Amino acid sequence: MTNPAEKPTGLALLRVPFEAHQISKLPKATKAQTEAVKADYKAGIKCEVCGGWHHPKVVHLDYVGHAALTDRLLDADPNWNWEPVAVGQGGHPVLDGDGGMWIKLTVCGVTRLGYGDAQGKTGGNAVKERIGDALRNAAMRFGAALDLWHKGDLHIEEEPVKTGPGVIKPSDGAEARIGDKARLYALDRVHSSIVDCLNADAPQDAVKAASTITDPDEQVYVWGKLDSKQRSLIKRTKQEMALNPS
Repeated sequence: MTNPAEKPTGLALLRVPFEAHQISKLPKATKAQTEAVKADYKAGIKCEVCGGWHHPKVVHLDYVGHAALTDRLLDADPNWNWEPVAVGQGGHPVLDGDGGMWIKLTVCGVTRLGYGDAQGKTGGNAVKERIGDALRNAAMRFGAALDLWHKGDLHIEEEPVKTGPGVIKPSDGAEARIGDKARLYALDRVHSSIVDCLNADAPQDAVKAASTITDPDEQVYVWGKLDSKQRSLIKRTKQEMALNPS
């Protein structure tokens, strides 16, 4: 039996995997699947997995909802807090050109960035979705539900929203937070290995190389060095591997 005194607390508690009953299922349809159901409602099904109506071949991704994540944050630090990176004149969070919002999540005195968008929702539902998505993204930087992000890339937001002066990217600050030059050199070698695998038309080997990195900041550091096509190929390959495990 585990000694209660040895139970993880604080930031370490955020790295503890969530229980099965705390994990929900998110249907992730392709554009073609979504358009097929829009064109013919009967092309969809009442899903026994998530309860929604969608194309029968939709992939489901595991994710932790807003309530379960909030409960974990409160257990780790009752005084945890989040705030938008930028606030407009009316006191409301500033959204970027894609309708997304950058936030700062502070847990146990440590602050990290997160990004969320509304996933096509509007009105009050969009506000709630945007906040929940940003909290999940920021909490992932602390290691919360990292195993689920790794398996399914739920709402992966490591790609810069835009480029140009004054734009904050998720990878900003990752190198400084890692700090150790020897570790950065090792991560650069992992990045090179991933690129070599992709260039050799071996995306599954690239995924395996990427999976050797488990620290959130290290993952962001390496992910930020890949271009959009490389990231897309890795994400697609991960989903295919999850559906067809060898």
